[in-house]
Amino acid sequence: MKFHRFLFGAAFALLPALPVWAVELVMVEQPGCYTCKQWNAEIGPIYPRTEAGELAPLRREQLHERPDDLTYARAVNYTPTFILIDEGQEIARLEGYPGEDFFWWHIENMLIKHAAFDGATK
Repeated sequence: MKFHRFLFGAAFALLPALPVWAVELVMVEQPGCYTCKQWNAEIGPIYPRTEAGELAPLRREQLHERPDDLTYARAVNYTPTFILIDEGQEIARLEGYPGEDFFWWHIENMLIKHAAFDGATK
């Protein structure tokens, strides 16, 4: 019995070390999307290593395969579309990818407004 309490206590002590994401960034894309390819080349490799990427990990979804566990505020008609999700609900959106500078500015502003992001740059 003491051993079980030890295991439970050890497991409980490790919980703070596990990542807890309040928000995630969903990228809605589709095959053949030129600007999706551009985003993948310019931002994709570095996004997970940024403070924004740590706060809102990237999740990829396909345009014509809407996930059952997410609720979008409105239909997604353009790719890429970046949707900030909190507990399965859309809280902000960026449609399109007009370039690296605009992407970072817009995503960081969404995170500042909706996810207590401190505004640090990439």
